[in-house]
Parts: sequence; C-alpha cells; structure tokens
Amino acid sequence: MNIEFRLRSYLLALHLVLLVGTLIFFQQQPWLMLILELALAGSFWLCWQLCQQSFQPLRYTESFQQLLQEQSYNQRLHAHKDPQLQSLVQCYNELLTRLQQERLRLGEQQGLLDQLLEASPVAILVFDFDDKLSLLNASARQLLGLADPLGKPLAAWLDGTATFFPQSSQIEQQRVRSLLPSLQQLQPQQNTLCTDSEGRRFRCQCSQFFDRGFNRRFLLIEELTTELHNSEKSTFDKLVRVIAHEVNNTVAVTGSVLQSISHYQPQLQIDDQQDFSIAITAVQKRNHSLGQFIDRCSQVVKMPDPELQRTDLGLLLQDVLYLCRDNAQQRGVNLQWQLPTEPVWQLLDPALFSQALLNIIKNAVEAAETGMQRQPDRPATVSVQLDWQQQRWLLSVADSGDLLRALGTEQLFTPFFTTKKGGQGIGLVFVREVLQRHGLPYRLASTETKSDDFTAEQCSCFEIWFSNIHA
Repeated sequence: MNIEFRLRSYLLALHLVLLVGTLIFFQQQPWLMLILELALAGSFWLCWQLCQQSFQPLRYTESFQQLLQEQSYNQRLHAHKDPQLQSLVQCYNELLTRLQQERLRLGEQQGLLDQLLEASPVAILVFDFDDKLSLLNASARQLLGLADPLGKPLAAWLDGTATFFPQSSQIEQQRVRSLLPSLQQLQPQQNTLCTDSEGRRFRCQCSQFFDRGFNRRFLLIEELTTELHNSEKSTFDKLVRVIAHEVNNTVAVTGSVLQSISHYQPQLQIDDQQDFSIAITAVQKRNHSLGQFIDRCSQVVKMPDPELQRTDLGLLLQDVLYLCRDNAQQRGVNLQWQLPTEPVWQLLDPALFSQALLNIIKNAVEAAETGMQRQPDRPATVSVQLDWQQQRWLLSVADSGDLLRALGTEQLFTPFFTTKKGGQGIGLVFVREVLQRHGLPYRLASTETKSDDFTAEQCSCFEIWFSNIHA
C-alpha cells in the first residue's frame, strides 16, 4: 500500500465524517447544511487536485525507473505545464539521452573490439572468475582446435575430460596437449616462450583486467615460428659462410703443407719415422673431418628449392631402409619396417627427401643403441611404419632408446644442439629445412608406441604426415 493510496483514503474518510456531521443540521438549519455540504465538496476536490499535483513527480520517477529497467533509452517522458515538473522531466530526458548515446558508443566500441579480436592473428583466451574459458577469438580456435571450450578450464583437455574437434588429427591433438601445460602454468603479468611437440614456438603472455571489482586473466599467444626461423636461418647462414671461408682456406693450406712435409719422412731416423707418420695421418684425418663438417653446414645454407616429382614414397623409403640395415646390424639394432604393398604417390624431391630420411633413421638407430647401453635388458629396436590414418599417410620412425623423455622440445631442431657424443647438431636442422620446404607437418617427441614390440613402453617417435595424392 503506497503513500498516495493512504493519503487519498485518509482525505476521503475525513470528508465522509464531516459529511455525516453536517446531516445533523438538516432539521434545524437546512440552508447551513447546504452551505457546509458545498464547502466539503469544494474542499474534497481541492485536496484531490493537490494530491494529484503532489504525486506527479513520483509518477515521473516511476516511469523513469521503468524505462531504466527495460533499457528503453530511446523513449522520452512527456512535458508538463508546471515549470518545476517541466524541469524535472527535462532532467530525466537528458539522462535518457546520455544513456542512449553511451550505449550506442559502447555498442560501437564492442563491435569494433569483436572485429579486432576475430581479425587478430594473435590467439586470445579470456577466463572467468573460476579460471574457465569465457571467450576465444578465431585465431585461438584455429590454434587449439578445442570443441565446445566455453565454461571449461584448460586442464579439461589435459586429463581427457574435454574433447577436440572431430576433424583434428591425432598429431594436432598431441601438439595442443604439449602446449597446454605451459599455458596453464602462466601467472598474471608473466610471459614466456613456449614450444610444442612440432618445434613451433609461441610467445605466450598472461595479463589481467578488472571486472566488477575482481581480477580476470587472459592469455595472448603469438606464433613466432616463421619469424624466429628466418632470423635463426639468416644468422646461421652468415655464421656458416664466415666459418666456411676461414676454415676452407685453412684446410687447403694445411693440407698442402702436410702433404709436403710427408715427403721428409724418409730423411728421419727409422725410430722416428713411425711416430712422424702417425702424427701426420692424424692431422690429415682431422683436417678432412673439419672439411666434411663445413660441407654439411653448407648443405643447409645452400640447399636448393625442391624439384617436386611424382614419387612412390614406399619405394623411396624401402631403398633408404636397405641402405641403413647394415649399419643397424653392426650396432646391434633390430631395424624393422612395415610398408604398404601398393604405391604411395607423393610430390617430393627424391634427392632431398631421401637424404632427410637417412638422417632420421640414422638418428633413430644411434638412439636405440645408446638406449641399449643404458638398459641392457631392453632390446634395441627401430620400427618404421607407413600407415593410412585419418585420410592421410603417416610415416613414423620409432626407436626404443627414448632419449627424448628427459629432454624438452625447446632445443630440438636448433643449430649445433645435440645430445650425441661427437654429434654436430646439423642433421635435424637439415631435416626440418627439407620438410618445411615440402610443406609437410612433422612431430618429434617421446610417446607410447602402438607397435607389438613396444607394447606399454615409451619410445621416441618421429612422425611425418602426407596428403593423399593420386596424380
């Protein structure tokens, strides 16, 4: 019961009582009763009009409140003849106009922000107060490939309670899972360089903003693979060219000098001739090894563009495996393979790609041998398979050494980085360059093999995905 109803009820009751009182004069003084009745009627009308005018500002306030609740900022209150009420109505209408303009401005800014988020090449992930995803832009959806991500934390894709898009391949899902732990551990105002299982590198930054007085965090993920690769390759090229120039000149001069000095061997005493010969031979071998190292570095720098040809991948792979079989047997490594009987036609550069395959299988054989030395009870095995999976061909080279389990993926494919004794750190750089020039996705990581020989065991696996080509 509002105050207007109570006041009107009071005035009505009061005038009814007075009306009953005037009826007493009906017998004694009829004219006086008539005058009092007219006075009461006039008083009631005047009080009713005063109530109507007194509560008019309240009605305007209620109308303004209703417009605010309905967010009908484009409507306006009607004008009034009373100057004071007109001032109040004008004030309310000005507030509605400002609210309408502010909503239009915020709507335009929100539309611009939405377009910027969708067009941005940087992946953006926004979290709610419970650290669950509340917003992803197009780049983030394409990068992560998460199915129905809103309302779920990133950890849901790590423990398997959430799914990826059905069209995403296994290698893409494994790549995302290798990147998610680094994203999950980022704290506000922290940035880092993350690497996934394919060697792609990302600059990840975590920031926060205020929403209704509380902090919410968001992630910015920018891929730097191409930029860093080009910078790295440019630096590597310059370094190799400078080193090659100096080393080749030194090797040529020292080789000529050593060849000339070797003619003085007969002039030495018989007891010194053997030591002299051994020393000269050792220096010549070292000279030759240094020249070979520079040649291998130059192969990456001076690699020609691939000349794509219609090539039977299975036959090419079989030729490479036969070349590696004797080396594997000498190291005590069981090299086994499973290839399709029908041709697998791909557009490849046979020379470049066969050299890359030689590096991959050679590394796998050496890793399996090292693993056998560390764990003598485990057989050293390298398994090569070419299978049809998810509408694409998958080439996998798995070794039982599993040297990558304790090694992060940040330094893989980095020039001159190697874990092998006497290694040069050039092989994987060459492989990466060949695969990137062919446009083939690849992955090198420690994983659980599905081969019978590696059942329930971890292995290092190099995977290459090929498209289906019938031409």
